[in-house]
Amino acid sequence: MKIMGRALLCLILLYQTGYTQTLLQAKPHQAPITIPSPPQLQARSYVLMDAHSKQLLAAHDADISIHPASLTKMMTAYVAFMEIKAGRLHMADKARISEKAWNTQGSKTFVELGKDVSVSDLLHGIITQSGNDAAVALAEHVAGTEEAFADLMNTQARRLGMLHSHFTNASGLPHEDHYSTAHDLALLGAALAVDFPEYYKLFSEKEFTYHGIRQYNRNSLLWSAEGVDGIKTGHTEEAGFCLVASALRHDMRLVASVIGTSSEKLRSQEASALLNYGFRFYETKKLYPAGHVLTRLPVRKGTAWQVPVGVLHDLFLTYPKGSYGQLQAFLELHRRVRAPVNAATPIGQLRVQLGTKDILQTPVFTLEKIPESSWLGRRLDDLLFWR
Repeated sequence: MKIMGRALLCLILLYQTGYTQTLLQAKPHQAPITIPSPPQLQARSYVLMDAHSKQLLAAHDADISIHPASLTKMMTAYVAFMEIKAGRLHMADKARISEKAWNTQGSKTFVELGKDVSVSDLLHGIITQSGNDAAVALAEHVAGTEEAFADLMNTQARRLGMLHSHFTNASGLPHEDHYSTAHDLALLGAALAVDFPEYYKLFSEKEFTYHGIRQYNRNSLLWSAEGVDGIKTGHTEEAGFCLVASALRHDMRLVASVIGTSSEKLRSQEASALLNYGFRFYETKKLYPAGHVLTRLPVRKGTAWQVPVGVLHDLFLTYPKGSYGQLQAFLELHRRVRAPVNAATPIGQLRVQLGTKDILQTPVFTLEKIPESSWLGRRLDDLLFWR
């Protein structure tokens, strides 16, 4: 009887083109939560993003192309962190300073021509002092040439979903094919904090002394704003004053990307306003950990009757404070499943609504591999599910 009951359930589900399963149901008689509109900033473009959910809480001209100036060095550091994680680069490694690196214009760490400088010192110079010379030296050490290093930067940009960015150098010096957006730079800032927490700490250092020259971090929010522990400033005549800032308060991390203000003071004020707005009116919750099974789908002609369906990575949701009880979540599965089934195959989507508004849509995947059953098993399946 148990086998026949399972077969009947599989028969009902298999011959639907799709079905919806409710995961979260809004509680009745909950008063609607209203929050004010985000602040309007005196900046060319800006974004406020939760670092874990990647949801935008405020945005203005988020995808217009801008020159990233020294915000470029966020990607320079990201590539270096990737190389360190892969074991191809170490903090103690020594880089020989080339004439090109030594002669690079703009802000400097003041590395010396022909000297060997540790990767650690170069990273401190890049992050704290915004040294263009240090950025070029690190790029050449990692990839041989700055141009080859830019290829690595663009590879990581594509992987991170930075769809409107292209890099030609490691320092951020102006070039017509060197561009990004406020949204892409917020994605990069979030990735630095989430992917490399052990190295992200470098962005919180307020000063660095090299060759007897002490320089201070240009991110003034490190001294003045609650929870701010990074990330990077930038400025050129073309780009204006720019800042990507991140703060952590009560286990919630936000990233504010502010592009093109008229002064250093204003870029800090506007980034702080965005961060305060986000922390005041929103909260973030981990809905499901990576690999969590949301449901099981019946499988035809496989070695197992069902395949687990869930999320491949930790899934976070950002929503207005106090509104969790008003959320509704639906699992929309739109495929019939027939073996063989590969793991990590997209099989539908999870959709979360607040009222009638979608605040999250994300794909769900098969979590196991289900091989095709034997010839006899496939024939039995045909008999059970004949119609």
